[in-house]
Amino acid sequence: MNNKLSIIIPQFIFLALFIFLIPHHSLAQVSKDSSLHYRKAILNPSQPQDLPSGVHYFTKKKERDIESKDTLNAIYDLRLLSIAEFKIGNNFSSENHIVEALNLIESMQTKDTLINSRVGLYNQLGRIYRASNNATEAIRTFDNALQIANKLSDSVIILNNKANIYKDLLDYKNALDIYSFLYEKRFDFTNDYQTTLVTDNLGLVQSKLNIPEGLDNLKNALTLRQKNNDLIGQHASNTHLSEYYLDRKDTTKALFYAEKALSLSDKINSSSFKLESISLLMNMDKNPLIHEYKKLTDSIANAKQIAENKNAFLKYNVAEEQKKTQASILLQEIESRKRLAYQALAFIIFLILVGSYFIYRNRYRKAKIEEIYKTETRIAKKVHDEVANDMYKVMTSLENNSEIDTTILDEMEKIYTKTRDISRENSAIDLRKDFGKQLNDLLLGYKNSKVNIITRNLSKMPWDGISEMKKTAIYRVLQELMTNMRKHSHATFVTLVFEKEGKKIHINYRDNGVGCDLFKKNGLQHTESRITSINGTINFESKQGDGFKASIII
Repeated sequence: MNNKLSIIIPQFIFLALFIFLIPHHSLAQVSKDSSLHYRKAILNPSQPQDLPSGVHYFTKKKERDIESKDTLNAIYDLRLLSIAEFKIGNNFSSENHIVEALNLIESMQTKDTLINSRVGLYNQLGRIYRASNNATEAIRTFDNALQIANKLSDSVIILNNKANIYKDLLDYKNALDIYSFLYEKRFDFTNDYQTTLVTDNLGLVQSKLNIPEGLDNLKNALTLRQKNNDLIGQHASNTHLSEYYLDRKDTTKALFYAEKALSLSDKINSSSFKLESISLLMNMDKNPLIHEYKKLTDSIANAKQIAENKNAFLKYNVAEEQKKTQASILLQEIESRKRLAYQALAFIIFLILVGSYFIYRNRYRKAKIEEIYKTETRIAKKVHDEVANDMYKVMTSLENNSEIDTTILDEMEKIYTKTRDISRENSAIDLRKDFGKQLNDLLLGYKNSKVNIITRNLSKMPWDGISEMKKTAIYRVLQELMTNMRKHSHATFVTLVFEKEGKKIHINYRDNGVGCDLFKKNGLQHTESRITSINGTINFESKQGDGFKASIII
């Protein structure tokens, strides 16, 4: 058992290494070789199964290329599928492949560079028009292809196909002009296929015009096609030689070449080629019923062909119109979105401007208030340092002079007291300290033997969350109310109630003084200005003999 394992395991390892070490480019080369093989099977079929196998291969390849978003290869696949289906006789499928390929080209941003693909597709479309007996559109399509063709090989094929239309219309003169021009250029051709194509068609038109060189050209083309094993080309040559001898009533030779053409159509496995060969054989039969039958079947076939093979270019144009309509709708949507975006941007800019206005206005107001407070503090300091101190020095010197009237000294002392009070009322407030304690000290400073001051909830207020500007305003306003009380109200009892409701602070002041006439306001305008500057409100309520009330909301 162990001996068997010792043999099997190395073999397994070798097989695994062989599989995993196969170069990736080798696999790619296999795929490339397969594509070349089936491409040749479509363009130059030599066996009956070549065209069907080519269609099967490139149908699967197209699906893979579209799934992997390889658009260029998908267009290449569709071109070959269209050619193969056309050779088999499935014109409707051939048209569908062309329309799909053209739509893929139009979907690409680099569509203007895909000249070869567009030329090939237009050329194939023109061949379908020819098969549909639509000569006018076929010629127009070939002319469109010629306008963008930039290679001689492309121009040769397109001109040859255009001349075929004139040949179908029995306009042999125009056909001869084109074939003769191409025949003169045959030495510039890159392959025998183009040479035999032009030579064979030239020989047929020459034979129709009874030009002696016609038969030689037909036979030369057939010989070269046999040498190159060109089955489709041989089918065309044998068909044309059969026509040549049939036109000259040599039915024996005509039948010989017609039967060769029929045999080749079986090898190619093309129903359209086989039908063409059978139709040629029927033309040689002398039975009038067969000719009548052929005429009727040809008529029915043409009608059916036109009905089934709807104008491929029309379908393409309809698709293009639909794209344009969709593009127009999309453009309108984009424009609408742009318009909405601009409107939204304008609205945002408007909001920013409005917001900036209020922000700068608030900053300006704040700066003005701060400047006022600084000015008051500066004036208070100046009054204290210069006026009050100088007044005190004068009073001290006068007190030592016995000749000075005491009444004058009393008046000077009153002036000194006023200046000291003004300085005190407008002196700087240190907001870094406990504001509640500072405010309590301020209010209790007005308490004396005649006036009782009561505060409620002052210590419970969240002063830390209040801005310095609002603290300063509250301090100054309450200071002015208390000063006004001491000077004018003769009150003996004052209450101040502090409350916090939501984000607002409510302060209610009340005294039992003599009251006042609010119309005169007794110098309280300044308190209103201070409260308004911080977006607060202050209301007064008073009448003579009934005390004074003030309600502050900040």
